[in-house]
Amino acid sequence: MRDPRYDILFTPVKIGPVTAKNRFFQVPHCNGMGHAMPLAHAAMREIKAEGGWAVVSTEECEIHPSSDLTPYVEARLWDDRDIPALALMCDKVHAHGALAALELSHNGPTASNLYSREVLLGPSHQVSKYGYPSQARAMTLHDIREYRRWHREAALRGKRAGMDIIYVYAAHDLSLPMHFLQRRRNQRSDEYGGSLENRVRLLREVLQDTRDAVGDTCAVALRFATEELLGPGGVELAEAQDIVGMLAELPDLWDVNLAAWYNDSVPSRFATEGAQEPFIDFVKKTTTKPVVGVGRFTSPDTMVSQIRRGVIDLIGAARPSIADPYLPRKIEEGRVDDIRECIGCNICVSGDMTISPIRCTQNPSMGEEWRKGWHPERIRPAPQPTRVLVVGGGPAGLEAARALGQRGHDVSLAESRKELGGRVTREARLPGLAEWARVRDWRVGQIGKLNNVSVYLDSPLTAQDVIDFGAEHVVLATGCHWRRDGFGRSNGLGIPGLADHARVFTLDDLMDGRLPEGRVTVFDDDGFYYASVAAELLRARGCEVAYVTPEDSIAPWSVNTLDYRHIRKRMAKLGIEAIVSHNIAGFDGSTLTLEHEWDEQRTERPCDAIVTITSRLPDDALYQQLLLRLGDWGGAGIRSVRCIGDAEAPGLIAHAIYAGHRYARELQEPVTGEVAFKRHFHTADPDDLRRETPA
Repeated sequence: MRDPRYDILFTPVKIGPVTAKNRFFQVPHCNGMGHAMPLAHAAMREIKAEGGWAVVSTEECEIHPSSDLTPYVEARLWDDRDIPALALMCDKVHAHGALAALELSHNGPTASNLYSREVLLGPSHQVSKYGYPSQARAMTLHDIREYRRWHREAALRGKRAGMDIIYVYAAHDLSLPMHFLQRRRNQRSDEYGGSLENRVRLLREVLQDTRDAVGDTCAVALRFATEELLGPGGVELAEAQDIVGMLAELPDLWDVNLAAWYNDSVPSRFATEGAQEPFIDFVKKTTTKPVVGVGRFTSPDTMVSQIRRGVIDLIGAARPSIADPYLPRKIEEGRVDDIRECIGCNICVSGDMTISPIRCTQNPSMGEEWRKGWHPERIRPAPQPTRVLVVGGGPAGLEAARALGQRGHDVSLAESRKELGGRVTREARLPGLAEWARVRDWRVGQIGKLNNVSVYLDSPLTAQDVIDFGAEHVVLATGCHWRRDGFGRSNGLGIPGLADHARVFTLDDLMDGRLPEGRVTVFDDDGFYYASVAAELLRARGCEVAYVTPEDSIAPWSVNTLDYRHIRKRMAKLGIEAIVSHNIAGFDGSTLTLEHEWDEQRTERPCDAIVTITSRLPDDALYQQLLLRLGDWGGAGIRSVRCIGDAEAPGLIAHAIYAGHRYARELQEPVTGEVAFKRHFHTADPDDLRRETPA
C-alpha cells in the first residue's frame, strides 16, 4: 500500500537504549493544558501515537518552583506528586507502540514565578525577559549545584513515570543551559563564564548528570538552538558549530532548531517548508548520533530528501502533527492525498499564548479529544441519516458538508459563486497566504470521495428555494463582508463620512481586484494579519502606503501567532510607514485628518484613498428571511435551520471550521446539559482535609 519511495521513513532508528519504530518524531510543543488538564493532555498525545508517530513528546516541563511559568500552563515535575499526570500520558502513548519523551526545563530569567513567588535565577543579574517588573539574581556555585540536583531528580521522576527519552533543553532562549551559553545573559567571571568552554560547562554537566541518572533505560536528548539571529549577543551559527563539536557524542539524540520561538515556528507567510535546513545541516556531519530537525514538514518527498541528503535522521514536527495526527499512518497506508496539511497560520501557538487549550484551523478535533471525545479521523455515524442542505461553500460550509457526509447524511452543498472556498479562496490570493488554500483543497478532496454529498456551484438560493428544496435540516454558512464605515473597537459609531465615500475601500474590494492608487492609508482597527497583508499588496502595486492604527502597536494580536516581528520587518523593508496611537478624524478625498489617541492633537496628511479594516457584518439575510417564514417550515418538512460560522459571528477561519464540524457532530445528537464537554475537577489532598477538619 505504501509508495516504495517512502520506505525509508518507516525504518527504525536506535536512540541510545531505546528504538523509535519509524522516523516520525513529534517534538515538544505547548498545548495550554499541561499540568492543569492532565486527562486532556494525555488524550491529545495518545492520538498522535495512534496516528503513527514513533516518538511523542511533552511540552516544557518545569522542574522546580523557581522555574514556574505561570500564567502559561506547561507540564510540571516539581516533586513526586506530579508523576501520575505524566505517567498517564506515558501509558496512553505506549499503548500504541510509541516512545514517550519528556522535555525538562528550568527557564531561569525567562520564567515568571508568579505562582511560586520564588526569586528568579540567572547566570548573572538581569531583568526578567517578558516584561515582569522583577529581576533574576546571579546564581552562586551552590545554586548551580542545586539546579543540577533538581534536574537530575526530575529526570528520575520522568523515568518512574515511564518516559523513554529525557530531554536536556538548551533552545528557544527559554532554559538555563542556553542562558549560560549566551554572552548577553552570562557575564560571569568564574569557571561558568567567559570562554566558550566555560559557558558550555553547565550544559555538559547536566547532560552527564542526566545520562548517569537515567541513561541505562532512557535515551538522553539535547534540544539545541544553532542560531538566534541576534548577532554576537546571541548564539551564532559559527559558535554553535563549535558547541556541537564539543558535545557531539554526549547526548543520544540531537534535536536542533532556531531560536527564539518566532524564528523556529515561523508562520507560512514568512517561511517555506524545510526553511531551517541551512542552519542545522552541519550537525549530522559532526556527530554519529541521530539528529531530528523541524521545518513544518507536510510533504513526504521533502522528508525523504532531507534524510537521503544527510540533513536529518528523524522528521521532527509540532505543527504538522497538530494539523494531522495521522500523518505518518496516511503515508504508510498510501493515502498521501488524505493528509490534512498544516497551513502555518499558528493558531495552535495562540492557544499557549492566550493560556487556553490548543486549537487548530485545519483540525477542529485538536484539544477536543478528551473534552468532547472527538477523533480527527473517526466520527459517529448518524443514528438516522437525513437530507441536509448546506448553503455556502466557504470554510464552515465545506467542513459541515464533509463531516455530515462522513456521518452518512444525504448532503447537498449550494454555493452562490463559481468556485468553492469562500473567504479562504479569496484570502489565499493575497501576499503570503497561498497555503490558506489547503483548508479548501483538503475538504474538497474529501467531499469528492463521498457519494452522498452533492455540490452545486453558481447556485444562489432564495428563501423560497430553500423551502422548496425538501431538506429536513438546513445549515446556512453564507459568510460575511467587511464594513466600510469604520465601525470597530475604537469607533463604536463608525467614522463620519467614510461609508459612502468613493475613495474608501475594504479588504473585499482588494480581493475583488478593485484597488486604490497613489497615497493610500490602511486603517487597522482589527489587530490581526489582514491590514499588514493589505498594505503589502498595495505596496507591491506601487502605492505609497501608510499603516494607521489606534492601537499602540501594529497588529497586536499577531504576537499570539508569532507574526508580529516578521510583520514589522517586512513593513520596514517595503517602506510602509507605521503610525500607531492615531485614529481617523476626517477624510475629504485628498486630505486625511488623524487624531492622537492620548493627547488628542490633530494632524493632516495628503491621502488619495483609505482601506478600512475594522470589523465585519454577517451575510445572514437568507437566515433572517427564513426565520420570518418559520410557519412554512413544517409543511416543507424542515425540522431545523441553523446559521453558522462567519454568517453567525465573523471570526477566524479556525472558528468557521470548528463551527461547521461542531454542527455536523451534534446534528441529531441528544443535548448533554448546559456544559457540553467534560472538565477537570480536582479533589483536595487528604492530609489537607484532615488538618482543616475540626477535632
